[in-house]
Amino acid sequence: MAVKAASQRPTSDALLGRILSSLDDDKAEDVVQIDLRGKTSIGDYMIVASGRSSRQVAGMSEKLMDRLKQEFGIVCKVEGKDTGDWVLIDTGDVIVHLFRPEVREFYQIEKMWMPNGAAPSAPDTTV
Repeated sequence: MAVKAASQRPTSDALLGRILSSLDDDKAEDVVQIDLRGKTSIGDYMIVASGRSSRQVAGMSEKLMDRLKQEFGIVCKVEGKDTGDWVLIDTGDVIVHLFRPEVREFYQIEKMWMPNGAAPSAPDTTV
């Protein structure tokens, strides 16, 4: 796909759809989508997902960043890719957290954004 001009930045929904597709292609596990609209100004969506190993987590993050740069011209901010335990990717509108399962269980980051007693929603695959 051709790189879009900066003035044609994709909508947060289009970005979300591509991120979910990329994670699915790379066999991410336990993918959770959190709608942040109206809750915070840090972004519109948060995605939390797991990989089976540090190597898979690092690989998924690298491929996701490459795909977003190729398709949308977006250069993401990233933290933690070198260790692969917890990688944070900030696209501007969508924040992606990729974890090894043990690290995800320890931090339980998605629970911070859920209303009390609510279960995280699985991503809508129709996006």
